[in-house]
Amino acid sequence: MTAQAAPDMDALIQRRIRQDVLSMHAYAIQDSVGMVKLDAMENPHRLPAALQEALGKRLGALALNRYPDGRVNDLRRALAAYAQMPEGFDIMLGNGSDELISLLAMACDVPTDPVTGKRPVILAPLPGFVMYAMSAALQGLDFVGVPLTADFELDEAAMLAAIAQHQPAIVYLAYPNNPTANLWNAESMARVIAATGAVGGLVVLDEAYQPFSSRTYLDTIRSNPAAHAHVLLMRTMSKFGLAGVRIGYMVGPKPLIAQVDKVRPPYNISVLNYECALFALEHADVFAGQAADLRAQRTRLLTALRAMPAVKAWDSDANMILVRMADAQKTFDGLKARGVLVKNVSKMHPLLAQCLRLTVGTADENTRLLAALLESL
Repeated sequence: MTAQAAPDMDALIQRRIRQDVLSMHAYAIQDSVGMVKLDAMENPHRLPAALQEALGKRLGALALNRYPDGRVNDLRRALAAYAQMPEGFDIMLGNGSDELISLLAMACDVPTDPVTGKRPVILAPLPGFVMYAMSAALQGLDFVGVPLTADFELDEAAMLAAIAQHQPAIVYLAYPNNPTANLWNAESMARVIAATGAVGGLVVLDEAYQPFSSRTYLDTIRSNPAAHAHVLLMRTMSKFGLAGVRIGYMVGPKPLIAQVDKVRPPYNISVLNYECALFALEHADVFAGQAADLRAQRTRLLTALRAMPAVKAWDSDANMILVRMADAQKTFDGLKARGVLVKNVSKMHPLLAQCLRLTVGTADENTRLLAALLESL
């Protein structure tokens, strides 16, 4: 046989990979080996030793040679009960919230909107979670970002104008928001949700940080389900304490969930993942205790940060705190040199100029963070 020449890799990539993908940047994960890891809003607490042993035995007995079975429906029911899902709603599971966001873009990707005659639009306030825009781009949909106010509140007038102009297929509202960590005004939220429904769009409320929040919009939905027939609410078990397990879930009116669920890949939740999640829900009191500790540590951090004249710290309803200083990159580098890894969000959006996002850690981790921050400033 005649040996064939190796393909020209650059030519192959240019021919076969989408141009918009070529221009994208992959989601970056910082190297955290040997660092106090306060960059990704993880729950820093491990399972107690007794629970580690019990979970290990339970996972070791699973039939890993078989595809996931009806046990996944046990998890759906357990999560529905945990979230106190309203009557007439159903629940859908995803491999993390990221998969649910991608599946929503896929499900709503009609060739043209029958009313506007244009490609569907996904709309969200900015700065916000990067996956809203990325999922739109990867699905070939248009994304419209509406800037928040200078103090990171919803710009209600701008949101309503954008909804009227673009008639979006999906409006994402993170509650609380990432990376700003705040809850938006309830009346503004209600008017934005109503306006989206009036133009025939879906609203997705992203409550990823609900374990640390003082409010949930699910209470508002329960009080008036009819006014929220176009609303889906999404949560994740990552902030619950299972970031490594990758379980996201979305609740909403049964007819809506039934349609979106059609694009979900079969067996998207592994037997290991759903068994870990079921185990965690059986020990929800342990995780509730961890969340309570992190809320207390958040208060401690805010008090200490606000005592630093060179730092501005915003209120938080999540397990992160947004701060601003004179030179965020210099402070980030100083923290990293002292073994503390946080997230520099300065370049994510103009409103975040000179801002760092600090994850709330354990008491010891927060002590190291505060000491390193004082030295770095």
